[in-house]
Amino acid sequence: MDVTPQQPPKAPGPDLAPDYAPDADWPPPGQPPPGLPPDPVSLAEPPPATMRTTLRRAAFGMVAGAVLVTGAVVAVPDDDKDAAPPVPGPVSRAMTATAAGSPASLSDLTALIGDRQKWVGTHPSDAGSWAVLGSAYVEWGRRAADPAYYTRAEQALKRSLDVRPGESGNTAAWVGLASLANARHDFVTAKKWGETVRARQPKEWSVYPELIDAYNGLGDRKSAITAVEKFTALRAGVPALGRAAEMYRDRGWREDALATAQDAANRATAPAEKTACLARLGELAWERGEPKEAVAQYGAALRIDKGHHASLAGRARALAALGRTDEALRDYQAALAKSPRPAYLLELGELYESLGLDGDSVGQYEKLRAALDAGKARGVDESLLLGRFEAAHGDADAAVEVLRAEWDRGHRSAAVADALGWALHRSGDSDGALEYAERAVDSGGQNASYAYHLGMVQRALNDYGPARRHLEEALRTNPKFSPLDAPLAQEALDAMGQPPAGGPRDMRPDPAPEPPQAPEPEPAAPAGPGPDAGQAPGGAPAPAAGPPAGQQARPSAPAQPSAGPSAAG
Repeated sequence: MDVTPQQPPKAPGPDLAPDYAPDADWPPPGQPPPGLPPDPVSLAEPPPATMRTTLRRAAFGMVAGAVLVTGAVVAVPDDDKDAAPPVPGPVSRAMTATAAGSPASLSDLTALIGDRQKWVGTHPSDAGSWAVLGSAYVEWGRRAADPAYYTRAEQALKRSLDVRPGESGNTAAWVGLASLANARHDFVTAKKWGETVRARQPKEWSVYPELIDAYNGLGDRKSAITAVEKFTALRAGVPALGRAAEMYRDRGWREDALATAQDAANRATAPAEKTACLARLGELAWERGEPKEAVAQYGAALRIDKGHHASLAGRARALAALGRTDEALRDYQAALAKSPRPAYLLELGELYESLGLDGDSVGQYEKLRAALDAGKARGVDESLLLGRFEAAHGDADAAVEVLRAEWDRGHRSAAVADALGWALHRSGDSDGALEYAERAVDSGGQNASYAYHLGMVQRALNDYGPARRHLEEALRTNPKFSPLDAPLAQEALDAMGQPPAGGPRDMRPDPAPEPPQAPEPEPAAPAGPGPDAGQAPGGAPAPAAGPPAGQQARPSAPAQPSAGPSAAG
């Protein structure tokens, strides 16, 4: 039986490594990978399996199918003795990369999808290959921002479980379903599938990246940290270092995040893996308020893969901060051509708005709404981004409704807390916003946008000392964190002016209470000179005159001990 993987034609463009094809312009933007049918392969009930097929299928299931840290899958050739070893090429590279838990290049992932599609077309009872195919569809949909592939992924993964249930050892399909739920931002479901796998196979390393994403989406920081530690213990290497760096960043440990991310980049060897590590360094530099360093890191990533959409969008962000807006617009448009993500549409629209290009910004916002609607129709929950957009550019009351529903379903990350707090503030409920804005700052690491939102909420509540402190923190963290909001943060600080002399009023001690006033002496009857002068009636000495009315009496100096007999004798 020959299962030599089928290889599509090599992508155009210069090689960056032996037999390595960059992803740029292949496949064309918005189109399925070349050679793939527009619709999923038939999902009809499979024919009864022969004993030979059953044994082969079981062997395949033990060695194939594990979702990698970025969502793609491990695909190991069929274990049958008649199987030919895979020839070097894109499918083999995808298998090697994902077996290590690293991302496969987009062109290699495309080849893997085509290979598995052809295989299950003639071997519909191969549960392992269905799981591999379904997980690869998830990753393709995620990278291309094409939610239609999530539907195909769900069908393939369910077909895998129909052939062999998860309870019978098909945990790869369960991991694939966790990856699919994360891609759709359904973190409650992702947690369910991930914890099901962990309960049965606690040493299955491939499930921990999915658990990390699910816990982060739910705002369960403690569980996310535990999952990172477990993943690192089971699968030490570049992917684990990347996850650790992100964990440190989310906790506000910037030095640890940078050192760990740099270590990952130094160790990375495969082009796709190196690209992802350099992009992470660019993101960390941007968040630290170092746009020049961010441009350099993103540029290094793009020299390896000129079509890497995350690096294109990240570099656009940093270029805009440096005032190089023409280049920023170019990179945003290139990123959207590769991956029309709603987040990129929002960023580009806000950049247009900051430049006074209102017509262009409105056009981007219309595209954003269309993209959000398309994702929703495919089961993708974009409530967070929709709420952020409505709060800033649309209906703040609608944003509150959307984000409250997101909060109530258990999605309580720092990002959701920040967005809900800002929506409440924009709708006029700054009192209600304060709790969420404070939670976002407390649990979201050193995020300039979160600090800005909290500062503006506190300013609306006339709490000027904390407001000034958080607005200054936002600008100190990243002076150009947003083309629209960073200038507003500076305007708010200027409007509040400098704090009063001596520091904020609530930082100064209360004045000491005044001592009781001495009673006013009663006026004495006029008396002429004589022996009774200076005496009160009855022979008592007259009291000393007190201070003038309205003045506080000073305590008398302590009496000094006599040094000896008076000189007067």
